[in-house]
Amino acid sequence: MLIWLMIIAGIVFIDQLTKWLTVINLDLYETFPLIENVFHFTYVRNTGAAFSIFNEPDQRWIFMSISSVAIVALAIYLWFNRKKGALLCVALSFIIGGGIGNMIDRCLLKYVIDMLDFRLINFAIFNVADSFVCVGVGLFALAVIIEEVNEMKKEKAAKLVAQSEEAVTELNEDEENGTDLNN
Repeated sequence: MLIWLMIIAGIVFIDQLTKWLTVINLDLYETFPLIENVFHFTYVRNTGAAFSIFNEPDQRWIFMSISSVAIVALAIYLWFNRKKGALLCVALSFIIGGGIGNMIDRCLLKYVIDMLDFRLINFAIFNVADSFVCVGVGLFALAVIIEEVNEMKKEKAAKLVAQSEEAVTELNEDEENGTDLNN
C-alpha cells in the first residue's frame, strides 16, 4: 500500500509545483507559447469543475462535497482491492492524486489553477491533476476490461473442463456396460 500512497503524494506534489510555477511566472490570462498555436502555458482560474460546470459560488460546495466523497470512496476501494493488480491500483492512485491536487486549490483558493493550453484542437485549459484523473479513468476502464476478459476466459475454460469430464464419464460408462465404441 505504501507504493500507492507514494504515487498519490507524488502526483499531488507535481500538480502543486506546476501550479506554483505558473502563478510565479505568468500573470493571470498571460500565455506562453511552447509550440505556437499548438501548445501554450496559459494561466487561468477555474472556479467550477471540468469545463467550468458548477461555476456558481453556491454550486461550488456541492461539487466539493461530491469530490470529497468520491476521493474517500476511491481510497477505500483501493485499500480493499490493493492486491487485485498493479494496473487497477495505479489507475486509482492517479484518480485520487489528481482529485486531491484540485481539492487543495478549491479549499485554499476557491478556484483551480489551470495552465495546460492545447490549442491544436481548441481544448479547454487544464492542469496536471486533470491529466492524472483522465489517464487514471482510462487505466481503470482498461483494468475493468482486462478483468472481464479474464473472467470470460476462466468461465470458458471451466465449461470446457466440465464438458471433457462429462465425455470421459460417458466413455467410462460405455466401457463398463460393454458398449462397443468401434461400431
